[in-house]
Amino acid sequence: MAMEFGIALATAADSWKTVKRAEELGFSHAWFYDTQMLCADCFVAMGAAAVQTSRIRLGTGVLIPTNRIAPVTANAFASLNQLAPGRIDFGVGTGFTGRRTMGLGAMKQSDMEEYIRVVMALLDGETPDFEVDGVRHPIRFLNPELKLINLRDEVKLHISAYGPRGRAMTARLGAGWLNFVGDVTHGIAAMKEMQQSWDRGGNDPSDLTAVAFALGCILEPGEAADSDRAMAQAGPRAAVLLHRAADEALSGLPNTSPVPPELAEPIAGYVELAKTFKPENARYLTTHRGHLMAVNKNERPFVTAEMIRQTTFTGTEPDLKARIAALRDGGYTQFTIQLVPGHEAAIEDWARLKAAF
Repeated sequence: MAMEFGIALATAADSWKTVKRAEELGFSHAWFYDTQMLCADCFVAMGAAAVQTSRIRLGTGVLIPTNRIAPVTANAFASLNQLAPGRIDFGVGTGFTGRRTMGLGAMKQSDMEEYIRVVMALLDGETPDFEVDGVRHPIRFLNPELKLINLRDEVKLHISAYGPRGRAMTARLGAGWLNFVGDVTHGIAAMKEMQQSWDRGGNDPSDLTAVAFALGCILEPGEAADSDRAMAQAGPRAAVLLHRAADEALSGLPNTSPVPPELAEPIAGYVELAKTFKPENARYLTTHRGHLMAVNKNERPFVTAEMIRQTTFTGTEPDLKARIAALRDGGYTQFTIQLVPGHEAAIEDWARLKAAF
């Protein structure tokens, strides 16, 4: 089975430069993070990338519905689709980073499904009902024939789903699946559960895609998993364990990643430090600073080599080839590596690894 390779980006206004290089290197997709308090606007960056490329697909990875009303989102996708016809992907989720940077938990899944319904109906040229100010109104694009936007080419739907209800919704909507993977065993187990949901939903397997998002570093022989280079490229994903634990302890927000016993000590140490963050009513402003982008100085003592090994694709090239092949054989159709700001050149390393597939 073939395996596509994509890149994910903590969106910068000029991300098109990296996306253009990704296209030259044969990557199939570029996914742009929608995290308004950390990154540049994803639609601005995707628009620039659309006019600088001709083949690579461009997607939100993932859009947070509460941060934009549905008609605005549909209009943005239809506009991008005019610039890059048939190359646009609508990745969507209930929200982690994009909401926790504002001290919020995930949105209701039922609200996300309603949001998707409106966006996709508009993109299909339909007239859905849309609730605004407590009242439902029929809405539609009023003059698509002027070709200011593109409703002709399909915008593909992909859903980030981690629980059974989310996977069931993904199957019900016939959507592709997005999943953050660090540990291959757990990643394959989740893939099997998604496949079962697709089967129960009567989906056509040939139409389904499953994308494994990851951070990591291709180590040189003898290089440690917590070397400066690995810490910069992979450490931000490991630090998410710290952020989740602090959110749970300080704000009561659910931690969907149980703390591994062998990592309990450094994680507990960070939580104690986080209790000192100011202001007391908004400690998340410090906790999520640099989330998935950099390991902050106050996090560095708690991000260990073992934490990086357990949560990221960090290892030698032969090791990583074997791990990615296992994901492919387990049903994933795409492996997407996130590039951290300042280390975009790591795309050259991953391109060499990609060539093996």
